[in-house]
Amino acid sequence: MEKNTKRSKEKKSKKKIWLWIIGSLLTIFLIFIGTAYYTIQKTMNKINTPLVEATGDENEVQKIVTKKDPFSVLMLGVDERKNDSGRSDTMIVITVNPEKHTMKMLSIPRDTRTEIIGHNSVDKINHAYAFGGVPMAVNTVERFLDIPIDYYVFVNMEGFLQIIDTIGGVTIDNDMDLTYNTYHYPKGEITLDGDNALIFSRIRYEDPRGDFGRQIRQRQIIEAVLKKASTPSILLKATDMLDVVGENVRMNFTMKDLIQLQSIYKQMDGNIEQLSFKEGDGKRIDNIWYFIPKETELEKIKSDLKVHLQ
Repeated sequence: MEKNTKRSKEKKSKKKIWLWIIGSLLTIFLIFIGTAYYTIQKTMNKINTPLVEATGDENEVQKIVTKKDPFSVLMLGVDERKNDSGRSDTMIVITVNPEKHTMKMLSIPRDTRTEIIGHNSVDKINHAYAFGGVPMAVNTVERFLDIPIDYYVFVNMEGFLQIIDTIGGVTIDNDMDLTYNTYHYPKGEITLDGDNALIFSRIRYEDPRGDFGRQIRQRQIIEAVLKKASTPSILLKATDMLDVVGENVRMNFTMKDLIQLQSIYKQMDGNIEQLSFKEGDGKRIDNIWYFIPKETELEKIKSDLKVHLQ
């Protein structure tokens, strides 16, 4: 009888221990989820800047990312300097068609001569951001390509370095041996930290393809970052990643948009078509060098983007 009582007590004791362990793990898990949610919300509150507020158009409706409707994104990589608003070092337009599982990416040469909307001038397209921030850059690109820009993503290029370091670097297939000062990038598969990736994305004059070669490298880095950011292992670095993003990124995507966007991107299977300006010419006007797109090529690009956006 005593043995049975003893066994019963031991069983109850073991049950209590297991309940305590499970309860503790559940509590820790809930705290982690709560902390992560709080951090995500805090970051989203910091980076989310609706374009409608910036433009002052109260009648404009913010688009919502769906698995059906095509949409466009303007990515602005801005070289910010002390006591200077900076210029958009990188301007990439991305159109996404969720139904077709396709994405088109166009890098606009920063010296492209065009009308700056809202500034009453004709200048280099990358000056639009310096003159009027994101709204002027968006309006100028919309007029230049004759398509609506639904979303924007602003990235401080110096902060881009930190983002790549936070995710542990990126690996890309470099198609050309390149050297810039003390930086050397051999042909083939290379792994880049933030500092090397930043220089790699900016090289122009050392590449015989000039700005077009730079566009290819920028696309490679963006694709590599997106690919790595979508892996489960990135969750372990989520808090650090969110801190860096909060300091260096601004966008008008909402949390719901980003969740939907991740789902859409997973179905793309790397199906990204690169569009580029290959037939334009360089020209000096009033002693300033500009890139002048060839009209027929510009019209072809406009048509491709319009069809993709339906």
